[in-house]
Amino acid sequence: MIIDTADRTKTVSEYYFSIKLQEIDRMNQSGVKVINLGIGSPDRAPAEEVVSTLIREASDPGNHAYQSYKGIPELRNAFAEWYKEFYGVQLDAAQEIQLLAGSKEGILLLSLAFLNKGDQVLVPDPGYPTYMSASRLAEADVRTYDLREENGWIPDLETLEQTDLTKVKLMWVNYPHMPTGAAATPEIFRRLVAFGLKHRILICNDNPYSFILNDTPLSLLSAPRAKECCVELNSLSKSHNMAGWRVGMIGGNSEVIAQLLKVKSNMDSGMFRPVQLAAVEALRLQKEWHGELNREYAGRKRLAGELFDLLGIRYDPGSCGMFLWGRIPEDWESSESFCDRILYQARVFITPGSIFGANGKRYVRISLCADTGVLIEAYRRIQESLQIKQANRNQ
Repeated sequence: MIIDTADRTKTVSEYYFSIKLQEIDRMNQSGVKVINLGIGSPDRAPAEEVVSTLIREASDPGNHAYQSYKGIPELRNAFAEWYKEFYGVQLDAAQEIQLLAGSKEGILLLSLAFLNKGDQVLVPDPGYPTYMSASRLAEADVRTYDLREENGWIPDLETLEQTDLTKVKLMWVNYPHMPTGAAATPEIFRRLVAFGLKHRILICNDNPYSFILNDTPLSLLSAPRAKECCVELNSLSKSHNMAGWRVGMIGGNSEVIAQLLKVKSNMDSGMFRPVQLAAVEALRLQKEWHGELNREYAGRKRLAGELFDLLGIRYDPGSCGMFLWGRIPEDWESSESFCDRILYQARVFITPGSIFGANGKRYVRISLCADTGVLIEAYRRIQESLQIKQANRNQ
């Protein structure tokens, strides 16, 4: 290049899945067809009325102009009603909700709006890698905090309080948790709010999984005084099979929302109006629709559990969300070598837990975003590869 890159780009690398999917694409092109159980992208379509609304509204010539940076009132009101009905949380649609191009956008926008160089951010380990990369792009200092299986993958706030928190400005939490599938409780959320108030830390809960294999959706904003120090990201990607539509929101403290809009309004020009109107229809779907979706996920989870049993992986059958997380046998050096063995010998891709942090290095993750036929074929391939390996040992 004729110019140097910005220093901030040196703090991040290409996303793991971006690199691995290129390798899988090369394998597929060479004739080695890979079953991908790594990515959490829903494989089912949105509800019929959602798609019909998009088609109808896209046919209206008046719906193709720039839209409000805040999002249309109809969708902000729909999110407010959705939060009230399913989470028991009252949000002011005009002041306490900002629409986003998926919740992932909100992670970076929040970081850019509030973090200065030298500020510290608490990031879970294991956790979604974007929390760390967004913090680094904002030139903040990342402090990981441990989540461990023996503690139910819940932050140890007492241990954190024994450290110097004076420079910590933001804390990322994510419940139901990705990748482990651990769920929070009202008591955990109350403790997080008290922690944020005591130490003047903005707590952000990333909450896209609360409707998947979970009968009791819960919001951090339902805790008393949460709006004083908390915001929450949410999305239709997982809960409504709309990952590629890029529809999300951030809700909570109105001052935080206003500051985030300052950044967002300088980065895009609003969301396509027909997509927003279709999202309104999605938010009107009732428990019966989610129940049918979860019956499908429950069947897939059972098959994923059988696959883990075949591989000797220990897991929690009571976890929620659209992944199954498990601990690999002790005779394997790392989750990377374990997953590569399965990829190259059985042509099945599962995700090594190490990409989510040091505390994930003995774990792997299977996505439930593959139908039962695909999961059965993955089981057959792995079983066959294990039998071949055993036969070779016996020779």
